[in-house]
Amino acid sequence: MILELSGDFPVNLLCDVMNINRSSFYYWKKTLSNPSSRAKAFVDNIQLFIEYHLKYPSHGYRWLNAKIKLDKGIEMSDPYAHKCCKAAGIKSKSKHYKYKKPGVPGRIYPNLLMSELQIDGPLQCIVSDMTAFWVKGVYYELTLYMDLWNNEILSHALSSRRGDRMTYISGLENLLEIKKQHPEYTMVLHSDQGSVYASKAYNDLLPMYVTRSMSRAGTPTDNGAMEAINGWIKTELFMDLHVTGEKPVELEIDEYITFFNEQRPAYALGYLTPKQYKELHAA
Repeated sequence: MILELSGDFPVNLLCDVMNINRSSFYYWKKTLSNPSSRAKAFVDNIQLFIEYHLKYPSHGYRWLNAKIKLDKGIEMSDPYAHKCCKAAGIKSKSKHYKYKKPGVPGRIYPNLLMSELQIDGPLQCIVSDMTAFWVKGVYYELTLYMDLWNNEILSHALSSRRGDRMTYISGLENLLEIKKQHPEYTMVLHSDQGSVYASKAYNDLLPMYVTRSMSRAGTPTDNGAMEAINGWIKTELFMDLHVTGEKPVELEIDEYITFFNEQRPAYALGYLTPKQYKELHAA
């Protein structure tokens, strides 16, 4: 305010009225015209977070900070990232969901995830689920198979037919082909009690080295990692990556899966990507 009124009134008078030292006013004025390198860096970083927030509006400051580090090699602490985002008014636009109380235990297969299953390597526990969405008035179902060790989506299948069991079957067949390359692991395959997952035709496809596990009925939290990924996928597809159907949706889903596995920092992995986590532990 003093700066705005200084053209009409003496600075001495304005400082006396506002109880501000003249030296403080002139120092502040000098910093405006000659900002420090630290202040310049802060402004630049704010602009960087704004740029990434516009591209990935579904995520908060920690994820944006990890993504900037991954893409740009710029390291900032989480408190500093929070300060930048707070200054820019950046907040995650994603919704958070609450789950209902647990249901009854599975009647077909036990829930092995509740038995303190030790997962210390790839392909030891695979979780699967189906998620549905609409693009330009067309209904799609996407079935995913994810490695719980590093959150990598190993296999997926997409269909525009409601209730298409072949998305489950096709995804499973691709998963088993990957498993054949690692016979040293005994795999646990966990899912909900959906009709396809519980069907004899589906489970008859499983070889002896695959052990089945199922969530309790009506209890999404028993497959919490997969349920969370389903939520993030739909949020990121439409809020961040802007899937519009202008090109084949199958291609857009393939591109997203590549992004998810290789370019998307994961909180559960210490903000490494699934690919980085696998390479780190393989080394």
